[in-house]
Amino acid sequence: MSVATLRLAALAAWFAALPAAAATFAGVEVPPPLPARPVVDLHWGVAVEDPYRFLEDTADAGVQKWMRAQADATRSILDRLPGRAALAARVAEIDAAASAAVSAIHRDGRGRLTYLKRGADESQFKLYRRDATDAPERLLVDPEAVAKATGRPHAIGAFRPSPDGERVAYSLSASGAEIGTLHVLDVASGKEVTAPIDRIRGGGVAWLPDGSGFFYGRLAPDWQKRPRSEQFQDRLTYLRRLGAAGEDPAVFGPGVHADIALDRDEGAYVVPVEGRDLAVAVVARGVQRELALYQAPLSAVVAGTARWRKVFDASAQVHGIAAAGPWLYLRSAQGAPRFKLLRTPVDAPDLAKATAVVPEGDGVLTGFAAARDGVYLTRREGVAESLARLTHDAEPALRRVALPFEGSVGLADSHPTRDGVLVTLGSWTRAAKHHAADASGEVRPLALAPAGRFDDAPGVESREVRVRSHDGVEVPVSILLAKGTKLDGRNPLVLYGYGAYGNVEEPGFSPRLIAWLERGGIYAIAHVRGGGVHGDAWRRAGWKATKPNTWKDGIAAAEWLVAGGYTSRDRLVVSGGSAGGIFAGRAITERPDLFAAALVSVGNVDSIRSETRANGVGNIPEYGTVKKEDEFHALLAMSPYANVKAGTRYPAVMLDHGVNDTRVDVWMSLKFASRLAAATSADAPVLLRLDYDSGHGPGRTREQARELLVDRYSFALWRAGHPDFQPAGK
Repeated sequence: MSVATLRLAALAAWFAALPAAAATFAGVEVPPPLPARPVVDLHWGVAVEDPYRFLEDTADAGVQKWMRAQADATRSILDRLPGRAALAARVAEIDAAASAAVSAIHRDGRGRLTYLKRGADESQFKLYRRDATDAPERLLVDPEAVAKATGRPHAIGAFRPSPDGERVAYSLSASGAEIGTLHVLDVASGKEVTAPIDRIRGGGVAWLPDGSGFFYGRLAPDWQKRPRSEQFQDRLTYLRRLGAAGEDPAVFGPGVHADIALDRDEGAYVVPVEGRDLAVAVVARGVQRELALYQAPLSAVVAGTARWRKVFDASAQVHGIAAAGPWLYLRSAQGAPRFKLLRTPVDAPDLAKATAVVPEGDGVLTGFAAARDGVYLTRREGVAESLARLTHDAEPALRRVALPFEGSVGLADSHPTRDGVLVTLGSWTRAAKHHAADASGEVRPLALAPAGRFDDAPGVESREVRVRSHDGVEVPVSILLAKGTKLDGRNPLVLYGYGAYGNVEEPGFSPRLIAWLERGGIYAIAHVRGGGVHGDAWRRAGWKATKPNTWKDGIAAAEWLVAGGYTSRDRLVVSGGSAGGIFAGRAITERPDLFAAALVSVGNVDSIRSETRANGVGNIPEYGTVKKEDEFHALLAMSPYANVKAGTRYPAVMLDHGVNDTRVDVWMSLKFASRLAAATSADAPVLLRLDYDSGHGPGRTREQARELLVDRYSFALWRAGHPDFQPAGK
């Protein structure tokens, strides 16, 4: 760095460190950002200024005091918006009309159902069991009781019944932290059969065939004492034998086997193969979609004498693995960006000789699940998904399964010793419900909860359009609006985008959206690059160096919506959460003139510092690392925080974050909010909505989720100029 550059950086740092003035909105004084303390990092010859690095220390007393003041000011402003109370009452009314919600569901080898369900008057999902779909349900685990005893909200994460269904393993965590304990319940007695296991992140288990134990993943014993970026590394897979004394042995993971070279951020789950003396270890490096596979005799794994054999590594571009009968099935993108299904003998798998039993087609092969009677596959054809069944025969037959309506199909559960598959069916105007499909072609609803009054929305219209992006590529956009809505440019519109990990915003309906549409609002979803709506090539087109396509696709969608009369610039709100923080954050930092406001939820908005967080190293496969020159430049381009420019008229912004977030640390929102507030020349608020009993989202209570939605809608309607939401103050 030259002397002149250093002097300019020092001068900029001096100006940035000057105290900012408080601003008043809705009659509430919002404390200014804390004085900047600029740090300049040099990456590959580029000086990167970080004026709010000190906010990463959220344990600092001064930072904590400022956070509380920001949260209190935001709460006061939102509560002063005139229309908020009526909106909250309407959302609560819609919620009360929903009979119950069922989320995850598993069948055991006897066909009994174990599932999570939250009643209309309940705050949290509880664990239930039914011996059959028409049998009475039995409550197994009630997190609300734990919350009352501890004073902190608790939530069940992953769960899995044993093969015979006699026991259920489940994870439990508090205040949205997603790191907690693993428990094993005896269903008959209701008692725990082993001591709780701590250091659990996720909580999935794989039972031994006889139900005598299970494999599970666990953080390192010293994880909390490690440097931040190493806390989630060295996660190993262990074996718990029920009733056995002593420490659980590690069976797979970094450093467990000298002849298997794994990176410290590579995690694995070990699964027994039904009906065989065989176990497989499925390995992924953080969030990387491409998997590696190892196998060993199950008896040797249990005995601690296993010699694992690598079947393939990430270069095979396998994104999904399942075994049933004599076959190992693989969903692969190698030479097939819309995916193909491969099959190879499970006892002696050989990828070089694998057969493409379902070749790549015009649609995207989105998922598959193996059952006794075949492999059930979902394929996206346009917006809607189809369901088909492939037999296990030597000459397999593929037959489509007729669905009751067009929409999304989620593969909820299958079992290698049971026929059929459980799926969720939903659409943009129908709330998703569980159904059972089988070889007969029948798809029948599972009556685990009666229908809610707003499960179907005949007054809601969905539209599918394609928008030409900056480089001529057509981007799908889904639009939801009340039937009869006039397209005169006067409608508040939320444009949502995500664009990461190959994830897809599948057609789905939340009845709470009705409250937004009733107020003239429109909701649009941009299926931007980085997601997977068109397969793996679409993901890679918004990934690392190609990441600018993600927010540029969103900008193109915004311009199209304005030009089409759906909204106007002073009524357009861009929205994104988690990885979608890049989508929304870079949209407003590149085109601040295009939006009235932005909603950023638990946003990953400081890309340069992303890999320093506990969950950051695992995300390097998606975003890149500053340790590589080309990837550093990609990170610099995609970072909303790094691209804030002083003296710019930024739109109003509300960043919401759970303080206990272990996926995206809360300091990301603190830093971005501070830099925006200090830089903007507009008389527009930058607010921090902080929840001290929440994290990244999973585990929120019903009330927490409802209040957050009401606050987001209220803020958007205020800044979009809706007359019912304008406070007496500015």
